[in-house]
Amino acid sequence: MHTIQEIYEKWHEYAKGKDTEALIALYAEEAIFESPLVPAILDIENGVLEGKAAIRHFLEEGTKRRPNELVKWFRTGEYLTNGKILMWEYPRMTDDGEQIDILEVMEIEEGLISRHRIYWGWKGCMMISPALSKLLK
Repeated sequence: MHTIQEIYEKWHEYAKGKDTEALIALYAEEAIFESPLVPAILDIENGVLEGKAAIRHFLEEGTKRRPNELVKWFRTGEYLTNGKILMWEYPRMTDDGEQIDILEVMEIEEGLISRHRIYWGWKGCMMISPALSKLLK
């Protein structure tokens, strides 16, 4: 299917370009996706999605709610991998000011994303905390 480098390059390209169909094609059928943005966007308590249909729904909803001036898609061009896990950062500080700071962690099996976790930094957490705090009430 895809090499680690292809997933690194294509995931960013497709997400930035709002190409949900191409993006979801990078995921395994039974993939698991975890992010604090899931309950913020979908108004559910659980931040874990299972399967391509659930992930597609989240990606479609997330795409509808952009742009945000703090989503600049800046990254350094560097990533870490051990051949099974792929990681990279969208750092808070960019060449053009601040952006939402997140760390992407993907487990790759047979050339597809089998598990995808997104960890948010303090700047990003400040942005989604109002939506998440509503779920605690």
